[in-house]
Formats: sequence, structure tokens, C-alpha cells
Amino acid sequence: MEVHDTLRVLVAGGSLTADQTETLFEALLTGKLDDAQIAGVLALIQARTVTVDEVVGAARVMRRHVTPVPKPEGCDDAVLIDTCGTGGAPKTFNVSTAAAIVAAGAETGARRVLVAKHGNRSRTGRGSAEVLQALGVAVDASPQTQSRCLAEAGVCFCFAIHHHPAMKHAIGPRRSLGFPTIFNLLGPLTNPAGADRQLIGVYDPRFLPILAEALARLGATRAIVAHGLDGLDELSTTGPTRLAHVDRAVRTDETLHLAPLGITQASLADLQAADVADSARIIRSVLAGEIGPPRDIVLLNAAAALVVAGITNDIAPALALAAGAIDSGRAGRTLETLVRVSHSG
Repeated sequence: MEVHDTLRVLVAGGSLTADQTETLFEALLTGKLDDAQIAGVLALIQARTVTVDEVVGAARVMRRHVTPVPKPEGCDDAVLIDTCGTGGAPKTFNVSTAAAIVAAGAETGARRVLVAKHGNRSRTGRGSAEVLQALGVAVDASPQTQSRCLAEAGVCFCFAIHHHPAMKHAIGPRRSLGFPTIFNLLGPLTNPAGADRQLIGVYDPRFLPILAEALARLGATRAIVAHGLDGLDELSTTGPTRLAHVDRAVRTDETLHLAPLGITQASLADLQAADVADSARIIRSVLAGEIGPPRDIVLLNAAAALVVAGITNDIAPALALAAGAIDSGRAGRTLETLVRVSHSG
């Protein structure tokens, strides 16, 4: 199907098959579409909600064009996960980034958990790249250095702009459109280290079943897609969270409530940061053991990451492991090691 034929399908309100989407996004990511065509494709898909087929087809193309992180040495028995979300939710401090550090610092016995934290800058200047840089991490580290970070710190940062060079063709149209597009969903599905276990937060509940089904079709070993009913793209502590679980091809859904977990309900104001420096300050305070709402939401999301890793099947025991990572000082040392090794390349 030619590009113009594809656009006609989208203009008529139709959706694309996975193969059609794959062909279209191959053309997009190899510079064969102009800016007007790219903007048209993205806007038309966004206007009527992306389909599973479209997510799967586009993700396959992005995975083919990714610049990979080499497999870390001496980690053959480790479990590799990611905690990348879609963004687009009300701004809190960088919860998923803090949760990645805590999960990497958890004592998990012989089954080591490695976290390849995929992320980017944000239009607001408060993305995972900005906060990790504020914490001292060299966010522009090479893939080889990222691999050493995984081996030595148990966590690395995969800066999306360096791992998806083909995305340069979509930068202008995405910026001009100014609203989330299918690419916000594709980022979490294209981990440069090849993580097949993922915790993904989504800003819109419509995307829970779509991403869960896409993950299953793309071969995820285990995943959780989460949406806080307050609008957060995290497991939330301000109210219930809807979860879509993926265990290979099996999908289950649940609504997670705080009371059975012994977590005190917070307010959104308890979790917000004034700017990226404030977000970094909050993360440091959590890693230092400070009690309060920021710690609670980090523990909850780190616990979900440990469930995705297969360390335990339930959130409650995983909460204890996450708390132990902080209170023992391991999570803080994990950040220190990440900072040091990220600058060694």
C-alpha cells in the first residue's frame, strides 16, 4: 500500500493492519515521508485512538532501528526490566526513575534484577534525563558504558535520543503538533537493552488494554501496565490504580487499592516537585530514608517492578524488599555507583 493510500484509509477513519503500519513506519523512519505526511499520519491516528495492530507494527519497526545496549558481562542469570512510562500525566517528581534505582538496589538473592531505564527529555524540562543529570548521572554515556552500568550498578539510563536515531525524521512534526502521539506509546515498547519485562505507566486508561495486548504480541515475558485513577501514569498513592498484567500471552486485570497494603493515601500536592532540582532533592531524600508520601509511592512502584521481574508474585512482599533496599543503604549506593560508572566511558 502506497503512503497516499494509507493516508486515505486514515482520513476515512479507518485503521491499519500491523503489516500496513510496519510498511508506513519503515518509510517514516527512513526519511521517505515529508513533514506534512508525518504530521498527518500522527494526527489522524491520535484523533481516533491507536489500535493494537498499529502499535505492534510501529514497534516492530522501531525495534529494528534501535541502537542497542550490549549485553552486560557476567550477568547471564540476571533478569532485565524497564520502568519507562508514556508521560503525559500531571507532573509529580520523577517516580519511575526513583523506583528504578530502588528496584536495582533490592536484595533479591541469586536472581539479580537489572534495570535498563529507558527515557528522554520532557517538553516541561522535567523528564528522566533532566533529573538523572541533576543527580549527577552522565546521561549521554555510550551504549558500552551503559552496559557497564548495568553490570556494576544494576541500573543504567538509556537516553532515547541516542538510541533511536531514525526518530530524527519525526522530531519537527511531533514538536509542531504539541500533543502526545503514538510515539509516546512506542518508547516504552522499544527498550534498547532488549528488556522483555516491563512496568509501564500510561496517562490515559484507554491505553491499558492496548499496550497490554501489544506487549503480549511482541513477546513480553512479564509486564504490568498501570494507570492511576487520579490520572497519574504510575501506580498511585492518591487512590486506586488500574493494572493490566501480562504473563507471556496471558492477560489479567485488577484494581489495586491502598488500604490492604497499609499505604496511607496521599494528595497530588504531596507528590509534586517545583522543578527538576526539587525532583532530584525529593529522590535523594527518599533514598536517604525519609518517611512520607514520596517514599510510599516510590516503594509501591519499585515493588511492582520486582513483581514484573518475577522476584515475587504479589505487591505486598515486594514492598518489604523495596523498603529494605532503601533502609539498608543499598539503593543510595546504587545511585552512587551509577553516577561513578556512567562517567567512566
